[in-house]
Amino acid sequence: MTQADALKILKSGANVFITGEPGSGKTYTINQYVAYLRSHGIEPAITASTGIAATHIGGMTIHSWSGIGIKNHLSKSDFHNIITNDYIEKRVGEAKVLIIDEISMLPPETLQMVDAICRGVKKNQAPFGGMQVVLVGDFFQLPPIKKNEFSGYLQDNLFDEGAPARFAYDSRTWRDMEFIACYIDEQYRQDDFELVNLLSKIRSNSFGVNELALIQRRRVDAVKAPDHAPKLFSHNIDVDTVNNQMLEKIREPKQSFPMITKGHEALVAIMKKGCLSPENLELKIGAAVMFTRNNPKDGYVNGTLGVVDSFNHDNGMPIVKLRNGRKIEVSYADWTVEEDGKVKGRLTQIPLRLAWAITVHKSQGISLDEAVIDLSSVFEFGQGYVALSRVRRLRGIYILGWNDKSFQVDPEVLKKDQEFRRDSKEAEAFFSRFSEQELVKTQNDFIIFCGGAINTEDVIPKKKGKKTHTINETLKLWKEGKGITQIAEIRALSENTVFSHIERLVEKGKVERKELMRLASTDLKRALPKIEKAFKDLKTRKLTPVFEYFKGRHSYDDLRLARMINS
Repeated sequence: MTQADALKILKSGANVFITGEPGSGKTYTINQYVAYLRSHGIEPAITASTGIAATHIGGMTIHSWSGIGIKNHLSKSDFHNIITNDYIEKRVGEAKVLIIDEISMLPPETLQMVDAICRGVKKNQAPFGGMQVVLVGDFFQLPPIKKNEFSGYLQDNLFDEGAPARFAYDSRTWRDMEFIACYIDEQYRQDDFELVNLLSKIRSNSFGVNELALIQRRRVDAVKAPDHAPKLFSHNIDVDTVNNQMLEKIREPKQSFPMITKGHEALVAIMKKGCLSPENLELKIGAAVMFTRNNPKDGYVNGTLGVVDSFNHDNGMPIVKLRNGRKIEVSYADWTVEEDGKVKGRLTQIPLRLAWAITVHKSQGISLDEAVIDLSSVFEFGQGYVALSRVRRLRGIYILGWNDKSFQVDPEVLKKDQEFRRDSKEAEAFFSRFSEQELVKTQNDFIIFCGGAINTEDVIPKKKGKKTHTINETLKLWKEGKGITQIAEIRALSENTVFSHIERLVEKGKVERKELMRLASTDLKRALPKIEKAFKDLKTRKLTPVFEYFKGRHSYDDLRLARMINS
């Protein structure tokens, strides 16, 4: 299923589970849907299973949103106190659409607690009180942490079975919701077909002699592994040992940067666990580091590698030299979780971490050009898959070793994934039977059900009589000369959302196509005629056929920009 197909189903108001391989554009699809809802005056509840994942999508944790906090069970008094809390009652009561990202990391009992809260607040015994629920995630990623004990709200009623399950899809709530699976099969992270095929073989549990031969080709001895590439390990002790040993070898003064925090202790603790930058960052000149935030304006993204070149004499900030020789003075960055425009939790730290080594768990969500990977102590299904999928190309992978579990996936997840794929194809076929007019009517009916307006011209009234302009506010900043990254930071939106705004502004004629050239790199500008010809020759406006035509020489983002410029 394509992103466009999934978006069409989302707009119908159905309960949807968005899944797909790493880099398939799950988050981009959700950002598109959020922009669509907001353009019609509907503010969705955007949440995630972890604090840091919540900051990435501009939302809050599902635990905070629902009021359950750090609880792993609810007593009757807990339940009563939460559903009668004014803030929770208002927030949950007004919600028409709930989005939960990284659902694979959410235990089934937590999903059921949230369901119970929503039913209680809305006084509606339909699942989640009758609102649309959108779950996003990939169960081949690392699973929820196992708990030693379990008890739940009205425990006898939470599970049909007598024992706790591990995955959210095993819960009674999941079954009650009757989610439509949307399995996105496009690929945006890897542009190396050999690696894409290898990952697909692992994911489908068809890893065989040919794939093992590829792995063996990438095997190296530790002494021959590139020193500058980050190392991925399955255990924290290995990561800490490597990083501390390497840092101590450098005969330079140590500079410390303690993290500054604000917010409720429990929320801050959750955010710290997921943050790639450490609570106390210790650096020396010559230390290998990795950036932990996206900031293309300043020349780095999450996963960019470099070396500490010096420290600013005036303010003490580290100056990092990148692989291309460019030097960047790195200042503090914030990781925040907000609610109703107010910051509930904030971490302030230098967006760096020592990069000689990192755990596979911590590597989730980043993309690397190269990595030295040790899979010899893998203990969890999916660790090998996650580690390999962090790297963009096969030639950037250096493997120190592996064990019998390294290239295995959870048989239970594999079976469920096949079911998701099958359900997705059926959903795609079902929705294809509807005419455009029927789909538009269904979508409009859902907008009205949610209290939105069909013809809003992208202007949404706020509660106190003020108005917030969505893409028009983006247009204003664009006309001021701001770039995609700057607009995203100013408006607290994702870059994908801002880019989708620009696409719509181009379609409306409010942004001229020639203005888009300021986003294009020199290489892309040179390639524009060839890319335009490829779209015409292939008789398509889809990105994947053109991407495959050029054999990955141009990224999906560049092709998307070229399509917009040339249209």
